[in-house]
Amino acid sequence: MTIRTAFPHPFHEVHTLWIPLADGRRLAARMWLPDDAENDPVPAIIESIPYRRHDGTILGDAPTHPWWAGHGYAAIRLDIAGSGDSDGVLLDEYLQSEQDDICEALAWIAAQEWCNGNTGMIGISWGGFAALQVAACRPPSLKAIITCCSTDERYNDDVHHMGGCLLNDNISWGSGIFAGLSRWPDPTVVGEGWRETWMERMQETGCPLIDWTSHQRRDDFWKHGSVCEDYSAIEAAVYAVGGWTDGYTNALVRMMEHLPGPKRALVGPWTHVYPHFGTPGAPMGFLQDSLRWWDRWLKGTQNGVESEPKLTLFMQEDLHAHPMDFSISGDWIGEEAWPPQTKSRTFHLGDATLQDSPEQGLSFSHSSPLACGMGGGEWCPRDGGGVGPEFQDDQRADDLMSLCFESPTLGQDIAILGAVEVTLNLAIDRPQGMIAVRLNEVTPDGHSSRVTFGLLNLSHRRSNEQPEPMVPGQAEQVTLRLNDTAYRFRAGNRIRLAISTSYWPMAFPAPEPVTLTLASDGSALSLPVRVGSGVDADLPGFEAPEFAADHPSSEVEPGSSTRTSTHDIGTGAMVLHHAEDTGRTLIEDIGLIVSKQSFETFTIIEGNPTSARTDMVRICSAERGDWKPRTETRLTFACDGDNFQITASLKAFEGDKKIFERTWDKTIPRDHM
Repeated sequence: MTIRTAFPHPFHEVHTLWIPLADGRRLAARMWLPDDAENDPVPAIIESIPYRRHDGTILGDAPTHPWWAGHGYAAIRLDIAGSGDSDGVLLDEYLQSEQDDICEALAWIAAQEWCNGNTGMIGISWGGFAALQVAACRPPSLKAIITCCSTDERYNDDVHHMGGCLLNDNISWGSGIFAGLSRWPDPTVVGEGWRETWMERMQETGCPLIDWTSHQRRDDFWKHGSVCEDYSAIEAAVYAVGGWTDGYTNALVRMMEHLPGPKRALVGPWTHVYPHFGTPGAPMGFLQDSLRWWDRWLKGTQNGVESEPKLTLFMQEDLHAHPMDFSISGDWIGEEAWPPQTKSRTFHLGDATLQDSPEQGLSFSHSSPLACGMGGGEWCPRDGGGVGPEFQDDQRADDLMSLCFESPTLGQDIAILGAVEVTLNLAIDRPQGMIAVRLNEVTPDGHSSRVTFGLLNLSHRRSNEQPEPMVPGQAEQVTLRLNDTAYRFRAGNRIRLAISTSYWPMAFPAPEPVTLTLASDGSALSLPVRVGSGVDADLPGFEAPEFAADHPSSEVEPGSSTRTSTHDIGTGAMVLHHAEDTGRTLIEDIGLIVSKQSFETFTIIEGNPTSARTDMVRICSAERGDWKPRTETRLTFACDGDNFQITASLKAFEGDKKIFERTWDKTIPRDHM
């Protein structure tokens, strides 16, 4: 790792760049600009997110954006309307008004004397979504984007649902955005009207989780902002980046199949982070790599980037599941197109075995305890800046609560690339049910690690738009595609297929206990085995990570992270507690101390799926002398057999004085969930 302090282009920082909009609102941005840009205009790279450039993301922005400025770009961190110090009210994620504002901002930036008229967008998560969605609007100046950890499909490949199942990460994110919508601007930036703006935000914003839960099918609500609806709308060059441990990898490789223009993908051994901050796998020199992309498409430099392999992927091996010390090794491979060239290796389901030849007439009956899934970790571990034990655990406990089929000890390595498919001839005894399917690698000492997995709401087996209940007792053949992956099963280990009827707390269970009946006839596991070496030899290689200097800050109080579970043997109640405290950090140049706390509790009682309940608390605080704004938000998501119930509250304080309070209480019918 190298921290650079000298660059080819000296630059300066513009702490607050006001970008005017036609309706009189202003968007607040931070810009790092080469000193000679007014005489020698440069392209602009924009990251547009709602996470507060002034006091929220600056510690992560500082090592990144100035690096691009030092290499001849205007690097701009833009707060979308209604967030940070930008004017307006933010009502939900990915609204058309957000895209319209960004398009207007890009036009203004492109017209400045320091800009050469070419713009690019980059972002991770929300910012990656924004880059794709704005690219689909075709603003004239936007020539290229880098989208990290994002998706082209908002319903089934985002934090909200997986295979039509309702994810608890949806509720966690619902709590996070709920807390973020109501935060204050800084009076040192916006002036005396800060309190009026803060009150307006709290009075007009709502609880987005209520709207999300009102759309349990893949309807127009979710199709908006899903660029998979029309890939041809995107003409800008797209670099899609992510990690196999993140929740968004399916979209990255899928876009390589469908986007019509210049494109490239990088998928490494990481979770929800930029690759130069990479974890749990080793980081790489992403800033140097991104510079080649920007130089090619924003400056016209003929550096050959478009002739290199379209996909650079990390072939994982020796995965070791652990909530905190998750580890992975492997090597980089290259592919020219997606889907890659593979051959199918089929395993048939025997008596607790995976075998080469089909075995007829076997039938298996299974109902998982609701505790199955407690070792699954989070759908998207370490998102939102988390540092705690959020990865999967050793899968043995969940395997014992699942219907498992296991291969013989492998005599040679098997490298898979793409989507594993599982076809099951099954029936359930209720109209509504779910299945979780995991593909694990088991080492000789018995340790079990989840390589890939998939969830399926069985009412969504044919369509996310028109769900159909199962007919109890009637067998159907269902095919489930697990998450795309690149993984090398090692000789001497075994492959385990684990099937369960619950996966709590990752996903909400069906409203009644479900018994699954599975027939061996017509049931199989299909592995996409990689053929040949692709274009591995043509990979350019990566440099070690580089960074710009950190932003001046100091720790006032340390943070902490805990994840604990309890089991009341008498009542059967199982409770998972997750607490994150950022501590108190002083941002030195603005004299502001910031802190955030989150508390998440997931509760379920064995045998009673309608006892599933999620409770969320978020506390956001700032301190500068006597100025001490604070918000406290609470959100509860519960259910019965027919409905979901959402209750929420928002309280705001100045010091110890409560200045605002608002509550929400909504019952929403379950729709095949």
